[in-house]
Order: sequence, then C-alpha cells, then structure tokens
Amino acid sequence: MSIAENVAAVRERIERAAQGRRVLLIAASKMNDASRVREAVAAGVDACGENRVQELVEKNAAGAYTGAPLHFIGHLQKNKIKYLVGVADLIESVDSEELLTLIDKRAGKLGVTQDVLLEVNIGREEAKSGLAPEDVIKTVEFAAPLGHVRVRGLMAIPPVAASPDDSRPYFAAMRELFIDIGAKKYDNTSMDFLSMGMSGDFEAAIAEGANMVRVGSAIFGARDYSHPAGR
Repeated sequence: MSIAENVAAVRERIERAAQGRRVLLIAASKMNDASRVREAVAAGVDACGENRVQELVEKNAAGAYTGAPLHFIGHLQKNKIKYLVGVADLIESVDSEELLTLIDKRAGKLGVTQDVLLEVNIGREEAKSGLAPEDVIKTVEFAAPLGHVRVRGLMAIPPVAASPDDSRPYFAAMRELFIDIGAKKYDNTSMDFLSMGMSGDFEAAIAEGANMVRVGSAIFGARDYSHPAGR
C-alpha cells in the first residue's frame, strides 16, 4: 500500500476509535526521507513528528514539512534546544524545569512563544525519560510565570506491553492527570493535547482519551534498523 493509502486506513481506524471526537494524526517520520514525508503531508496528516534533531533540521531544509505543522517528539537534550525553539510548532518531550527555563530563554531571544507538552513517565521506568506523575503539577506551577513558553498538554509512552489492552491502565492514568490539571486552570497552561498512542496501540489510547496520536510504521511501513540511520 502507498503512504496515502496507509494514511487513509489509519484515519478510518482513528475515526472508529474516537466515536466522533477530534483526534490529531501525527506522522512519526523517523528514518523516512523528505520525499516520503512530503507524501504523508500530501495525504493529509495533521502534523509531522521527528525524534531526532539532526533529521528534523535536514528535512526541514529540504522542505519536507511544508504544509503541515512540525512537532519534536524525541528525547530533548539541552544542547539541541537552539535548533527547535521557533522551528518546531510543538515540542512534545519537555520533562524538567531546567528545560522549560532554557526554552523560555531561547524563545525570549527570538521574540516568540514556544508551545510544549510535558512528558510523563507514566510507567515509572528507570531507563525512560519523563516526569514522575507526582511531579507534573509542580512543573506546571513552575511554568506559570514564564513569558515565552506555553504548556499545551501532556505526552506519554507507556511500558512495552504484550497487547494494547495491557497499556490501557497507563493511558487511563494519563487521562486522569490531564483532566485534573485542566480543572485547576493554571496560568500559562491549557490542557489542549493529550498525546499518547503509537502504531501498535493508538486505538486503545484514543479509547482512554488521547486526542493526539503519533503513528510511524502504520503510515510509512516498518523501519529498517540495519540502515546506518537506525544506529
């Protein structure tokens, strides 16, 4: 199937799971070149998501994302912030007060406001980045007075599971946190986006409240990790 056909098939699955709710489809384009990303944009994805800053910079220079918003969805390193602020429409993987401070400083220099999501380590995995669930509210409060960064919601990747249903308790816990923060109406924070769910589990994530899913292999096909870009 072509990328366009895959996007259409994923859209159908999203619509069935969403039952009338609006869910944004982010094409996770890691290890796919600019021409393939352009195909996904032409097929009508809501945004493109990149995991790696170098890929994002190179493909952006090649016009890969023209016509669609650009999200950064990978692990965020401090020394890469300068390449993302004012370039990515949404940085989905902010997980510390230090990163918020650096993003705010960079955005201030550029005269922009940078939209971000707070990444939550909902499974409390030692090897995975993200805020502990109990630290999210403290981080939202820290962001409240910042003048050039805006928290737009939460993102999470649950632990690897044998089946999508096994991930549902983690998705449900994220939904509860998302609703709780939204109800408190913090300054500089709007719980607009709950980003969770990927190719293998996005329907379960949507059923538990996700309104943004990050789909790679179901759109582009399986990634070739034997390629140098995969190492």
